[in-house]
Amino acid sequence: MSVIVLDRDGVINREPAGGVTSADEWQPLPGSIEAIAALSQAGHQLVIATNQPGLARGLFDLDDLEAMHAKMRALVEDAGGEIAAIFYCPHGPDDGCRCRKPATGLLDAIEAEFDTSLHDCFLVGDRLRDLQAAVAKGCKPVLVRSGHGEETLQQLLSNPEPALAQTALFDDLAAFARFALQ
Repeated sequence: MSVIVLDRDGVINREPAGGVTSADEWQPLPGSIEAIAALSQAGHQLVIATNQPGLARGLFDLDDLEAMHAKMRALVEDAGGEIAAIFYCPHGPDDGCRCRKPATGLLDAIEAEFDTSLHDCFLVGDRLRDLQAAVAKGCKPVLVRSGHGEETLQQLLSNPEPALAQTALFDDLAAFARFALQ
């Protein structure tokens, strides 16, 4: 059973300009819930690894975050799938922590929790920091065009990082799931 790591905002759900601050604001992207369910049904363990700087900024609290995640889990379960675990970084960009992507602390924690290596597993994200974390951990980086994916693609095209040359590109999580299930 392989682990697939997913970023949350912009990959699974819409990300409004001010970020998602409540369960009511948390809205899935078209096809994302079904994609997670299909991957789960095929035997993959879906694990979320997400930076949540809104906690550090006081835009929402832990109860709000848990409500967002409960909504996401319930939608996936209603679609017949399961999210194996959710790991999040509660720090802001200037806090200097080890868990905020592009650092690999969240990925290290996933490896420890599941007693596995993430080497060669897929990590799906929409931002450069997701891809950089994937490469630093030996994962296969996957960029989706949803969320901030188009901006990230333009960054990569205008300033290519050799380490990210093998990044796979898909329109969205549903397109990635179709590929992974082939």
